[in-house]
Amino acid sequence: MAYILGIDIGTSGTKAALFTADGTIIASHTVDYPLHQPENGWAEQDPEDWWNAVCATSAAVIGKSGVRAEDIKSVGLSGQMHGLVMLDGEGNVLRRSIIWCDQRTGKECDEMTRILTREKLISITANPALTGFTASKILWVRNNEPAVYEKCRHILLPKDYIRYKLTGEFATEVSDASGMQLLDVPKRNWSDEVLDKLSIDKSLLGQVYESVEVTGTIHKDASARTGLAAGTIVVGGAGDNAAAAVGTGTVANGSAFVTIGTSGVVYAHTDKPAIDPSGRVHTFCCAVPNEWHVMGVTQAAGLSLKWFRDNFCLSEIETARGMGVDPYELMTAAAERIPAGAERLLYLPYLMGERTPHLDPDCRGVFFGLSALHTKNHMLRAVMEGVTYSLNDCLSVLREMQVAPARLTACGGGGKSPFWRQMLADICGCGITTIHASEGAALGAAILGAVGAGLYKTVREACSAIIRVDTLSEPDEIAAAQYAKGYEMYTSLYPQMQSSFKALAQL
Repeated sequence: MAYILGIDIGTSGTKAALFTADGTIIASHTVDYPLHQPENGWAEQDPEDWWNAVCATSAAVIGKSGVRAEDIKSVGLSGQMHGLVMLDGEGNVLRRSIIWCDQRTGKECDEMTRILTREKLISITANPALTGFTASKILWVRNNEPAVYEKCRHILLPKDYIRYKLTGEFATEVSDASGMQLLDVPKRNWSDEVLDKLSIDKSLLGQVYESVEVTGTIHKDASARTGLAAGTIVVGGAGDNAAAAVGTGTVANGSAFVTIGTSGVVYAHTDKPAIDPSGRVHTFCCAVPNEWHVMGVTQAAGLSLKWFRDNFCLSEIETARGMGVDPYELMTAAAERIPAGAERLLYLPYLMGERTPHLDPDCRGVFFGLSALHTKNHMLRAVMEGVTYSLNDCLSVLREMQVAPARLTACGGGGKSPFWRQMLADICGCGITTIHASEGAALGAAILGAVGAGLYKTVREACSAIIRVDTLSEPDEIAAAQYAKGYEMYTSLYPQMQSSFKALAQL
């Protein structure tokens, strides 16, 4: 029997999942690692933590499953996007990776806009200069750590560093490369104009592939560390959101998904490179060859709930440990006891700045409307509602661009919660479905691997065979009316606070 391995290098941890060719999960394993925040608004991770986690998870799933390594026909990679990995000429990591949610590069974004203009950046890279993207991180290292930049010989994204460790190849693929802000997104190759004007040597970048193309094979040393057979093919794979799209069957016009992971995403497929001239949402190449996707991003979606859990829910964590359940189950039950609208308490989920629709690295989280009436449970519900309002902000832009569908498929940690899915349906005003599989990006990466190995002819064919709808949540009219009032107030707050956020950043 043929098997396929999907590896997802996430922000909180790496997950490896082994599947049969029809998408049946055989075994999975996750290893967590830390996030480093040396200053307010900064975010870094150690690439060696990712590699150690890949080795541990791959070996674990092979060991758990009892599958012969030789029967694993391919490896597909998914990963957090935008992170900057810099290697010297010997392939050694030069510094911790500056990851997607880092907000230090405001000056570099201004520099990019001055050199290229906002309009030119949007026309080539489909996005204005963004603090979270890789190009501004490269400029930050050049401006602030010139000795490190001088030693740099290779620039990779997180999952592509893992590709290098597995195969020895310096390569990327179009979906992840789209988030570097160095790719000509409509043409699906590196932009010589952007690279030349930013004085970034093209030789630092890997070869660009489509997501289903074979990029290399497992070498001997990686085989010893991971348990994978030497010679096993590794395909291009995809950035985490593009991989999640494949893993939810979002691979044709009219399909879309919403995910609540560390960040939150509303993602719609399109067969043409639709670009928002205002730059509020991101247009990237997707994992289906020669097609694209449009997505809005909430920087701190699940991160907001995790932050609240870690700082205010220690009793729930202890109780959950004694009960043998996830603390989020107890937190969700507590939030359900509070009425929709959290009795006029609102939360702005800007813990790490924001992308959609505000593109503001300086905005920060806010509880608005706190009174002596409110309890911790009110705050908890307000967090969940605020994140969902932010996702509806994303959806509203997609609706303007006429790429939003009638239904969304929910995935990610938040998508597993029936309560949160109903809240999404009520606030976004559309049906929310789930699929039978819960492996998300890891499944998507594996599907891409299956296509690369020739087990299916196309991504759509593979998804049609593997993906099945499980549940459907429809909007509740009464709750939707209550949320509509809250959302109207929510959208009024950022414009009124924008100048205060800027002043706070300079305090």
